Amino acid sequence: MRDMLARAKAAKAAALVFTVDMPVPGVRHRDPHSGMSGRFGPARRILQASGKPGWAWDVGLLGRPHSLGNLANVLAGRNGLNDYMGWLAANFDPAISWADLDWLRQAWDGPLIIKGILNPQDARSAVRLGANGIVVSNHGGRQLDGALSSARALPAIADAVGNDLTVLADSGVRSGLDVIRLLALGARGVLLGRAWAFALAAGGERRVSQMLEMFAREIRIGMALTGVSAVGEIDRSILASAPGVPCSVPVY
Repeated sequence: MRDMLARAKAAKAAALVFTVDMPVPGVRHRDPHSGMSGRFGPARRILQASGKPGWAWDVGLLGRPHSLGNLANVLAGRNGLNDYMGWLAANFDPAISWADLDWLRQAWDGPLIIKGILNPQDARSAVRLGANGIVVSNHGGRQLDGALSSARALPAIADAVGNDLTVLADSGVRSGLDVIRLLALGARGVLLGRAWAFALAAGGERRVSQMLEMFAREIRIGMALTGVSAVGEIDRSILASAPGVPCSVPVY
């Protein structure tokens, strides 16, 4: 971790996003089926690649070298998926707490954003830690089935700490209308993960640009249909189901 922080400083990173993901690995039965793990994982991945020869040629062969990015130095040349999954499993710490993050704030003197907050108490702990921002996120719901959604968690967190740091949000954002919803619920900004990753995998830079244009168009149309003309005007009054807040969208 210290080595990664040093590399981020050397690269003049503007801010550090620290992901608080999980103390132990989640139960993910779909991973063996998809080939991400399990004894038959390599065979499944080969079969999947053979079914998409164009993608296999473009990514599997022409896309080399394949490495694990930030962990390449740690893994010392072991770049297999099982090496990566094994390293992750070996580095979980079930006893981690907010006190363990004090050294992070001391080691990083730039803007610090804590991602993975789902309740106001943890949001207040992030404030005490000296974080400049938080990301309300359940990591796409991929670790704990039934975890509170970001949309449900966001209003209480924004009310609790929205004046103390920057509140961002992600998870489940699949359209420009989803962006509007999270902004209306109290987020200052919205992060996209799977949307651009899917677009990149499907068609490279061109498809990512197309995806962003689609989101922008959906946001503009959604704002017009909810009666706002600027992003700063988006608030909970445009949500018909907001508890205790009547919908102010005009009806014609």
